[in-house]
Amino acid sequence: MVGESSEPPGSKMTKFLRLYGWDLLLGSIAAFYVFTIPYTKVEESFNIQAMHDVLYHQYDLQKYDHLDFPGVVPRTFIGAIFISCLASPVVLILQLLRLPKIYGLIAVRLVLGCIILSTLRFFRIQVRRKFGPQVEAFFVVLTASEFHLLFYCTRPLPNILAMGLVILAYAFWMKGSYLATLRCLTFATVVFRCDILLLLGPIGLELLMTKSVSLWKAMKCCIITALTGTVLSLLLDSILWQKIIWPEFEVFWFNSILNRSSEWGTHSFHWYFSSALPRSLLVSYPLCLLGVLIDRRIIRYFLPVFSFVLLYSKLPHKELRFIIGSVPIFNLSAALSASRIYNNRNKSIWKWLYLIMMGSLLVSLGCSVITFMASYDNYPGGHALKVLHQMGPNTNKFTEQWVHIDSYAAMNGVSRFCENNLPWRYSKEEGIRLEEFRHRNFTYLLNEHPNIEGFKCLFAVNAFSKAHLQVKLPPIILLKEPKVFIHGNFRSQEISNTDWPGCP
Repeated sequence: MVGESSEPPGSKMTKFLRLYGWDLLLGSIAAFYVFTIPYTKVEESFNIQAMHDVLYHQYDLQKYDHLDFPGVVPRTFIGAIFISCLASPVVLILQLLRLPKIYGLIAVRLVLGCIILSTLRFFRIQVRRKFGPQVEAFFVVLTASEFHLLFYCTRPLPNILAMGLVILAYAFWMKGSYLATLRCLTFATVVFRCDILLLLGPIGLELLMTKSVSLWKAMKCCIITALTGTVLSLLLDSILWQKIIWPEFEVFWFNSILNRSSEWGTHSFHWYFSSALPRSLLVSYPLCLLGVLIDRRIIRYFLPVFSFVLLYSKLPHKELRFIIGSVPIFNLSAALSASRIYNNRNKSIWKWLYLIMMGSLLVSLGCSVITFMASYDNYPGGHALKVLHQMGPNTNKFTEQWVHIDSYAAMNGVSRFCENNLPWRYSKEEGIRLEEFRHRNFTYLLNEHPNIEGFKCLFAVNAFSKAHLQVKLPPIILLKEPKVFIHGNFRSQEISNTDWPGCP
């Protein structure tokens, strides 16, 4: 009949899945991590507290958390403000519905995840155009089978904010927009992470050696972008920090000139290659090395990123998040290997490689599940505060309930998004000796110590301790032990009348 669609039933859904199916897969996994593990660690504290303050305190700068707890080095507000603006409509609805602020935490993390996964989609489109849809498919499957990239992509770390620009740079690099590549890396360097300079250098050198850009155009592009980013950071951050400041210069001075980052631990030179990358890439690690040997097209992308990790290895303080921006390129190299192995799976030698690859992929999935289970129990502070809110006394809603949160609990899951409205009040005052708590007016304590004079241990939250290997099923057992204790003040009549489960 006239006016009826000529498309067969289900064709629109098929077209939608063909266009966005991979995005739905990666996005669903990232969202699952957000909803199951919403809490954040100390490394994320500046940006997550800044997002909270921008959303809930807005122009009342005196209430901002960073003025009382500035951290070791200052950070820029640019990323926090950008994400908060995008999340503000959702947070406004949550406020009108009078929902707890923890849903605001989930909202800002989902917004950040959408930003990072959008850049990854742009990168993936360039992979499909340059290497074909099969390589793109293997890239997505390998990324989905790994834990760390999709887990970290929603976490408001400076490294992740920079990673969004790094992935954009990779995409422009493959597209042939070389000046856009330099702009992304330069802006990420001067605003979010000064160590991206170690990636900008090798990529810039590769572009110059292949005559993709001229030296004059490259210098002009980088200088203009650097000045723009620096001025933007100076103007915005100086207002919010209430002093003239360029945060990333402070970070560069602290980590590189003073070399004080080593105070937070050191690792050997080979740690990224012998521990961090194998844990992050899993089956993609051997595959990415094989990819360089069997497909020469990846060499121009692989070598600069490999050089970035190699240069970073010179710094004694090492963490996986410092080099997580290298994972997409390594996964691309692994996808090229997987595609070649799949195409030749009916040949004698390749057949065994195919079987090994498929078996290793299953092992990778198992490792990712185990890592997720360990991570779930790695935020005892957040879980403890949730338990306190659920089980706290409600006999007098007008009586203030003062909760003191010690440094350990604050570093392992507690943020201002976890706080409830009155009658709950919170303190993160530092430097209080254990014997002094009995003289303070705190109703509850979230503390890493099981016994505190003048307080009753009401509940203990277990957290991941270590993994234990055994020769029977299951082969790996995750051991937990009490890490955060909820204490109640003996002087509180409400606590003495409350039926708590007690400490184990």
